[in-house]
Amino acid sequence: MKRFLTILAALCLAWPVMAVELGDDGLHKTDWMRETFMDLREDLDEANAEGKRLMILIEQRGCIYCERMHRDVFPLPVIDSYIRENFFVVQLDLYGAAELIDFDGEELSQRDAMRKWGMMFTPSILFMPQEVPEGKTAAQAAVAVMPGAFEAGTTLDLLTWVNEERYALDSEEDFQRYHARRIRERTVDLGD
Repeated sequence: MKRFLTILAALCLAWPVMAVELGDDGLHKTDWMRETFMDLREDLDEANAEGKRLMILIEQRGCIYCERMHRDVFPLPVIDSYIRENFFVVQLDLYGAAELIDFDGEELSQRDAMRKWGMMFTPSILFMPQEVPEGKTAAQAAVAVMPGAFEAGTTLDLLTWVNEERYALDSEEDFQRYHARRIRERTVDLGD
């Protein structure tokens, strides 16, 4: 058994790892991310015009968990296509110096916005409603926040829960209950 585990470990180390493209800012890039003027209200308007939800993806240079999401979760066909079809994605840098305009109208660096919003983990994802009341920040208006890296099932369930506006249903099924139900359904679907 020990020899088997040693061989398996060697194979895993030798297995080619899919390269994750890095931008000049050191952040992972995908072609479903949008280049915008970083005016979040304008981004929300554009997302709404396309019939999509605004998703703010917060990452940082050298983030191993961001790399894991870009290598193991986001490229999965079911997740990649779901994001492409349903979300308008704006990437922000936890420590970025580039300016953005928050929903409350304040213009500040990405780094200062992250402090203002209380963002401490990367990756983190803020999911925005279709309408943000005047005076609210992105963090105050978000309908859901994914603080950290999660496996594919959890990620897909949260994307679906947000896109279907399940947070707005008059129901006892919050995200945790929804996710638990989806896990059970996937187990039944697999015949386990």
